[in-house]
Amino acid sequence: MTAALEVRGLRIAFEGTAVVDGVSFAVAPGECVAIVGESGAGKSLTARALLGLTPANAAVALDRLAIGGTDATSLSERAWRRLRGAGIALVSQDALVSLDPLRRIGAEVAEPLLLHGIARGRAARAARVQELLGRVWMPDAARRARQHPHELSGGLRQRALIASALAGDPAVLVADEPTTALDATVQARILGLLREITDAGTALVFISHDFAAVRRVADRVLVMRGGVVVESGPVGEVLRDPRHEYTRQLIAASIHEPRATAPASSAPVLVATGVSRSFDAVPAVVDASFTVADGRTLGIVGESGSGKTTLARMIVGVDAPDDGTLDWVQQRRVQLVHQNPLGAFDPRWTIGRSLREGLEAGGVPRAQRRARVAELLAEVGLGPELAARRPAALSGGQRQRAAIARALAADPEVLVLDEPVSALDPSVRERVLRLLARLQEERRLTMILVSHDLDVVGAVADEVLVMQEGRVVEQGVTAEVFAAPRHPFTRELLAASGPVSP
Repeated sequence: MTAALEVRGLRIAFEGTAVVDGVSFAVAPGECVAIVGESGAGKSLTARALLGLTPANAAVALDRLAIGGTDATSLSERAWRRLRGAGIALVSQDALVSLDPLRRIGAEVAEPLLLHGIARGRAARAARVQELLGRVWMPDAARRARQHPHELSGGLRQRALIASALAGDPAVLVADEPTTALDATVQARILGLLREITDAGTALVFISHDFAAVRRVADRVLVMRGGVVVESGPVGEVLRDPRHEYTRQLIAASIHEPRATAPASSAPVLVATGVSRSFDAVPAVVDASFTVADGRTLGIVGESGSGKTTLARMIVGVDAPDDGTLDWVQQRRVQLVHQNPLGAFDPRWTIGRSLREGLEAGGVPRAQRRARVAELLAEVGLGPELAARRPAALSGGQRQRAAIARALAADPEVLVLDEPVSALDPSVRERVLRLLARLQEERRLTMILVSHDLDVVGAVADEVLVMQEGRVVEQGVTAEVFAAPRHPFTRELLAASGPVSP
């Protein structure tokens, strides 16, 4: 069978330094090839080179690039514009950024039809838009087509982006981290949709840092590190018997056994009874009751909109329940670690200044703060030189460690973490999880971890609450809940971590 996509000898360099070096692969119609690796591996640059979208200052060299029978090795920009959308299309990671916030979803999906002269006439285009939204299982497609991107959930926005990419009926679809930070069930639906599109005959290039997602959707996989493919082969073979140490590390970082912890013998530090919270008469948390044990970790899982972040905000004290009580057995110092540390830090301040502010709030005398900043950075595995940097100059993993250090500055007894590792690479995520385990043991911290990632919750949580539509539908020892879930929604969440490939 003729390949829908063939690339040979792809090299990309910046100022003489190669960041992608000698990448070659082919994708047949109806096949999914995944490219997996951590940030900086070169996988997204490789993906954009397939669409002629590399940065202007990049030096790109190719032995061959063929897309749907078209030789694209040395196309002009004008020729690329004709090929993009019709021959090869891109689904980006962040649909909220990729979709025009001022345009309705229907107009966004119709744009490729206009550009490539498909479905001429307003009525024909409207019918084709409805057909495309139906193909990606968009619920209530007619109403969604009239809405703007901000009115859709993350999963629905991603479906709209896929529908737009499919509008030109491309031979090749490139999906660049399309499920990062999506809930487990939403991620499973998007991966299932991509697999259906592939099975219908489209060639799919799936870019990811998540081997768990690759396992569920891809036929073959290329593992990239430092711009080079270090291992490749059928997904089953690579997962079963990885040859390269880096591949083994990525796989190990994506699979955890749930903590097997006996029912709490520690005294409770927080008792929640019938806690409820609504916004504009819409319930966010409904009648939640649970106990947090001293020195243990409670995981709170659920989809977006399930109420888990609202519950965390009430625990921290930045929001108050409408009904019910949150009773601390003793007065405890509680600190929050945000999901997005880049947004949580003041971008104008150095990391050191942010930490000193936290130390001031914790009552540390001014003369001791500089030394304590260095101690806090060392405690989370960061060098003292990073105190002089601003947040944008740190990597994602470094920022998350700095955010944990700032939370520790006030010497808390309870740490509430809201999706602390959702956008991190597997090995960076693993290091942050190990850091949290060490800090909990050394400081006797009680932790409450909010996450949509059951693997992460299983790795660190002693007990778990499962939330759906504001209600706690199941709770208990993590290993027991995961081994024998009683509620259908818990079973759905766990099933979403399984394979979707035939």
